[in-house]
Amino acid sequence: MSQFKVACIQNCAANDIAHNLAEVEELIRAAAGAGAQLICLPEFYCLLEPSDGSYFENGFEESQHPALQHAQLLASELKCWMSLGSIPVRHATNKVHNRSYIIAPDGRITATYNKIHLFDVAIKDGQQYKESTSVAAGSEAVVTQLPWGQLGLTICYDVRFAYLYRELAQAGADFISIPAAFTAKTGAAHWHTLVRARAIETGCYIFAAGQCGKRPWGRRTYGHSLIVDPWGTVLADAGEDVGFITADIDTDQIVTARTMIPALTHDREIVVALEGER
Repeated sequence: MSQFKVACIQNCAANDIAHNLAEVEELIRAAAGAGAQLICLPEFYCLLEPSDGSYFENGFEESQHPALQHAQLLASELKCWMSLGSIPVRHATNKVHNRSYIIAPDGRITATYNKIHLFDVAIKDGQQYKESTSVAAGSEAVVTQLPWGQLGLTICYDVRFAYLYRELAQAGADFISIPAAFTAKTGAAHWHTLVRARAIETGCYIFAAGQCGKRPWGRRTYGHSLIVDPWGTVLADAGEDVGFITADIDTDQIVTARTMIPALTHDREIVVALEGER
């Protein structure tokens, strides 16, 4: 058995990186003070731009990124693990990677993950998003070792692709992170259902730190950061406001859920029969 306390930070980032980092630092320090040993941050917690092209124009290479340097110093000072939901990191194609980082208590980067599935959608109320215009997609799934087990890394829109989560669990993930900046509309319709489904079908704990609030240019994000256990029970929900949530994690619950319903071992090869082709 392994036990630890996890925290999910919930912020409302706009396009002022210094302000965003100051707000997040206050929340991180409070979460560490509450006993969190792993602190998870949302997608693009350091910066949300009103214009897609601004991520590259105003962006940073990894080696010079102020958000990354800031997190490494904080992790080292507070002696905690940190999951940087994601930050925009310049890519050679005039785009950025939407990249997650895992930071150890000594400030080392132990893993990175580039978001695979990009949010190119048109919602019927007139909202349109085309993440692929500014973000270069990743191509590799990532599972990394923590002191308490293995963590699978995903980001936001990835949550809609169940096969990715199944592959992470079958590769050894005990926990999966889903940092997000979900839109208010899609969040209200789908967020809780999707996050709980990913926990249930994998028998993993899910750490889903999200952004909340409204930006000056009108963009709203859903909030409701979640910590969900392997049975699909919501252990903590951050609601709609800036803040953080914590939960105590017991890895025995992973074994219990997967023993009761060992679905990860029940894969079958199937053939889809199309009508008229028999």
